[in-house]
Amino acid sequence: MSVDEVVAAVDAAGCELVEITGGEPLLQEEVYPLMDRLLASGRTVLLETGGHRPIDRVPQAVVKIVDIKCPASGEAAKNDWENLGRLSPHDEVKFVIQDRADYEFARDVIARYGLPGRAAAVLMSPVHGVLDPKTLSEWILADRLAVRLQLQLHKYIWSPTTRGV
Repeated sequence: MSVDEVVAAVDAAGCELVEITGGEPLLQEEVYPLMDRLLASGRTVLLETGGHRPIDRVPQAVVKIVDIKCPASGEAAKNDWENLGRLSPHDEVKFVIQDRADYEFARDVIARYGLPGRAAAVLMSPVHGVLDPKTLSEWILADRLAVRLQLQLHKYIWSPTTRGV
């Protein structure tokens, strides 16, 4: 779809809040004019990014949700750590946690970069079907972390294997 087609679809749906996600949106050059157009029309725009692409070209008004890859993902070496210095106070940082080692990695990153003071929210999501949310919540409470537990609701509403929801 072209930027014009996406904006027309958003207009037709009457959406005031638009979240750009799926794959890695920052790999598509058209995402930048799309964000500009959506903002210019008065919408609230959220961008979910995998955290390995620089967010410095993303318009300031966009709420950036930056995923920091933990070791169990096999992608931790790809994190663009400079993105944490590019955060705005309305942005969010997300960690997907598979095990205790991932949790400790995330806890250390949160402390090292002072994330609760840099972002509107720090989110921790357990890998669905692998780490029990109760276990993750117990770790968070024991360490008194200033984070939110976030569940991948689409995996509870639909089958975890359902695509496109």
